[in-house]
Amino acid sequence: MRIGELAVRAGLSKDTLRFYEKIGLIEGDRLPNGYRDFPPETVPWLQYVRTAQALGFTLAEIARHGAELKDAPDSAEALSALFEDKIRVVDARLAELTALRTDLTARVGTGCPLRAGAGQVR
Repeated sequence: MRIGELAVRAGLSKDTLRFYEKIGLIEGDRLPNGYRDFPPETVPWLQYVRTAQALGFTLAEIARHGAELKDAPDSAEALSALFEDKIRVVDARLAELTALRTDLTARVGTGCPLRAGAGQVR
């Protein structure tokens, strides 16, 4: 299918599809007239990509692990390992955000810490 049809079926813009092709997430054959021709299985793959993004995976992570997971069953150990890794990243980020919130809460009403004499009452 050509890029316009793929864009409609996947609910993405042609520019997004061109970008995905550029970074290797999707691959289309070039027809003699220069048009891209994408196989039908590109549509479910793009749905997978969108779901992975919604779960916090970056396009780089999806591209890096996509080949091994593309045809893996949903119960694949590799997929579970990726989820466990992502959970560790989320937990670390939550800890960082909690510490940041604590720091910000402690600074409420103390003045701007970026100015000389911060914390002094004027």
